[in-house]
Amino acid sequence: MTLICIDCRYIGPRPSGIGKVQQALVDHLPDMAPDLEFLFLKRTDAPEVLSAASNVREIVVKAAANSPATMWWLPRIAPLSGVDLFHATFNIMPAGLRMPCVTTVHDIMWLANPQWCTGRLPHVLERHFYGHGIGRALAKSAAITTVSDASKHELLAWDSSLQGRVFTTPPGIDESFRHDPKLGQPTVQGWPTGKRIVLTVGQNAPYKNHEGALRAFALAFGGRDDVALVFIQRLNQASETLRDMAQNLGIASQVHFLGPVDDAALVTCYNAAAVLLHPSLCEGYGLPLAEAMACGCPVVASDRSAMPEVLGGAGLLAPAEDAAAMAAALRQVVDDEQVSSAMRQAGLGRAAQLSWRRFADATLDVYRSVLQC
Repeated sequence: MTLICIDCRYIGPRPSGIGKVQQALVDHLPDMAPDLEFLFLKRTDAPEVLSAASNVREIVVKAAANSPATMWWLPRIAPLSGVDLFHATFNIMPAGLRMPCVTTVHDIMWLANPQWCTGRLPHVLERHFYGHGIGRALAKSAAITTVSDASKHELLAWDSSLQGRVFTTPPGIDESFRHDPKLGQPTVQGWPTGKRIVLTVGQNAPYKNHEGALRAFALAFGGRDDVALVFIQRLNQASETLRDMAQNLGIASQVHFLGPVDDAALVTCYNAAAVLLHPSLCEGYGLPLAEAMACGCPVVASDRSAMPEVLGGAGLLAPAEDAAAMAAALRQVVDDEQVSSAMRQAGLGRAAQLSWRRFADATLDVYRSVLQC
């Protein structure tokens, strides 16, 4: 039986968009393709069992997903003999693979705009690492999947020789993300009560443009006691920079920084928020936009890369670096109940079109086209 290995090492205690992509493959592929066998690579702190399906085997790999061991020596540290197809799910293609490889390239920021990226290592090393891994993926993958048509077009503009090897597999939304007015106020520590909430979700990397979120909020609601800005992000030194910026803008008392929350808590936050503000400079996809819409939360986002595609006309768009335009869009949503209600209904309709099972099915089509089975 044909064996497909999928690298699932983003599935773990810390929520991430790539982890949700991998989880969708784990949840749906085994029963969609009973004629295939699957080998899932997982991290040491992953759940004990990812899938109970009879056509699945799982192996713990001690090396981190984005590590030198993964990049250059994965076939030495993971038993890949007998694998007919390898799916590299997080942008980089490991060296030394003897079987065809499908690589999911979520975006090419490390190639096109490395100044927008951040990582655990010094920036020059991080840039070399990802540039090398993504470059190998583009040069040697049998097929490349990506999560939006915007990312596909960016890939083809970067390297026109990829034509015919790049396929869009749009993500879905977990069923737990739903609109439920009965949920009430979130019990997340630090969530302000009695306010209309502008919510921003995501890691505090330069491409997320959280500084732009502060500027737009200050222009829209600075000095208003009834509106607060809440960041849900991994707190680090960059968060302290944002705190200082909020102080300088005169909105420090209105801005609240929360650490990461699990999906159950995030659902309550989306449901309670007046609007999601997502002013990114670039997104391969942007799962918070889709999840917010599914929870009935209107969205204001920047008008570039994949964000217009994800919103599908259900949100308001503004130039990422135009704080005044972003502020005007925020005021429309927060201060006009008719606009907010219309956006809520449009967002729910758009979210209903997004399915993780369709994502897995599209990915399976790519596998079969490479394997010709």
